Amino acid sequence: MNSVRRAPLAVLIGPPGSGKTTVGTLLAEHLGVPFRDTDADIEATAGKPIGDIFVEDGEAHFRTLEAAAVSTALTEHTGILSVGGGAILNPATQALLATHTVIYLRVALDQAVKRVGLASARPLLVLNPRSQLRKLMEERRPLYESLATHTFPTDDRDPADLATEIATTLTNSGP
Repeated sequence: MNSVRRAPLAVLIGPPGSGKTTVGTLLAEHLGVPFRDTDADIEATAGKPIGDIFVEDGEAHFRTLEAAAVSTALTEHTGILSVGGGAILNPATQALLATHTVIYLRVALDQAVKRVGLASARPLLVLNPRSQLRKLMEERRPLYESLATHTFPTDDRDPADLATEIATTLTNSGP
């Protein structure tokens, strides 16, 4: 009996502005597999944008939805999976990610600020976005690094070229 692979080819992690959605979409297209973003899953489940979940229900509720979305996607999805920048804060999620191929998209603060923008609608970046983004990146970097199977810097990189490089690495590293 053939076993059916029920795990993502790769899981993309990184801070806001690292390119998880952009690079992930291109990578999935390059590999001919589906792309899934757990932030989109959360919004579909809650029936409202993530910013509204934070404001109306609080960050704790959002993190509960996020942990469930990541857990579900890790068992259901077989393509490229992108998880929210803070998903790695949950110890249960960390344990789940330890059994997967995890791609950390590393970005410098100045590049992340350019990509996210200082007038961001991202809930954790509302007050003093540059300072908040720096704080988030510094706090989370050790977790991103410890969970990563492979790390790719995204600064000043063309997303399509980066997706091709990641695809080559995934193909050469095997299942």
